Amino acid sequence: MKNAIAHYPYEKPSLDFMHTYLADAKTQQVENSCTLQHAWAKVPQPMSQEQQQSYIEDIKKLLKERRAVMVAHYYVEPELQDLALETGGMVGDSLEMAKFCQSHSAETLLVVGVRFMGETAKILSPQKTVLMPDLEATCSLDLGCPIDAFSKFCDEHPDRTVVVYANTSAEVKARADWVVTSSIAIEIVQYLHAQGQKIIWGPDRHLGGYIQAQTGADMLLWQGSCIVHNEFKSIELEHLKKKHPDALVLVHPESPAEVVAYADVIGSTSKLLKAVTHYENQTFIVATDLGILHEMQKQAPEKKFIAAPTAGNGATCKSCAFCPWMAMNGLEACLNVLKYQHQRVELDAELIVNAEKPILKMLAFSEQYQKFSQDNQHALNEGVQAFNTWLMEKKHGTAW
Repeated sequence: MKNAIAHYPYEKPSLDFMHTYLADAKTQQVENSCTLQHAWAKVPQPMSQEQQQSYIEDIKKLLKERRAVMVAHYYVEPELQDLALETGGMVGDSLEMAKFCQSHSAETLLVVGVRFMGETAKILSPQKTVLMPDLEATCSLDLGCPIDAFSKFCDEHPDRTVVVYANTSAEVKARADWVVTSSIAIEIVQYLHAQGQKIIWGPDRHLGGYIQAQTGADMLLWQGSCIVHNEFKSIELEHLKKKHPDALVLVHPESPAEVVAYADVIGSTSKLLKAVTHYENQTFIVATDLGILHEMQKQAPEKKFIAAPTAGNGATCKSCAFCPWMAMNGLEACLNVLKYQHQRVELDAELIVNAEKPILKMLAFSEQYQKFSQDNQHALNEGVQAFNTWLMEKKHGTAW
């Protein structure tokens, strides 16, 4: 069973699809197309089982020798997720990864994901050595929110509180008042809205629009998007739902609004994972990066998971929801970075201090909101007002 799980056969883009996409991007002058081409070119070639096992054993040995811990995102390859868990590390979303790195005793952290995740780990653990398999593994949201342009945008609206998604550079985080993840974004924006604050949101316009619709907050949205979630198609999803009427549709809110409208469950990767065991449905249609299907299959091996359609260019795969930058992470790169200690995340000390402040505000808020949720299940529907009352009664004040 373990072997079957480790190689759950979700569909990936073919080389033909990649070439067609890149040709279209070049013709249409799609932003970051060269960066995408570079990413696809660095995606590791498939290995045989024997090769994989050899690399895995060598990595395990070096993790022990270096007294390092490996943390991986849900969107990287299954063998990397499994290896992190087998060696005492963890698999999680970006916030869970950073918190684990911060609390773990290891002095060397191998962060298997994309660059902003390594930067966040370094910001919260500046005394530790943070390694990544490939520092060029980035994110379209990060690329689409350059610090100079975003800072100018913020300066033009000085009366607004700046709230940025975790999928941003350390420099953008340092410019923000708050950093949020998708698991706590609505609650924080609700809180700020109740305080009468107007908001600048960046960089994902789809997630920002979803939060705005849920909270009623006054939000100016930076117009970024995730190249994976932006490709989900509502028409194709409607057709798929008709074929599987009993399926529960799980959607990450980085997806377009017309796709979110079809969702039965909307939320972060962690929330979508919880849904597969919480609900009795036997079939799920999943609209997020296909890498998550590995963990879903592990948690509910008797259930069926269907990747939501993107109807990608060239139509060589029904769902091409696969991040090229996440795909750049591979066993060979993990082994090399542990061997040679290169590919280190390095950040300026002042930048770390400034970027840490809005992250710590989020963590403090999240901790208090979690305590409130545990103590007041009956009051959750009353929203942020009940939370504010609870804070005053507990005399917590606001650490943020």
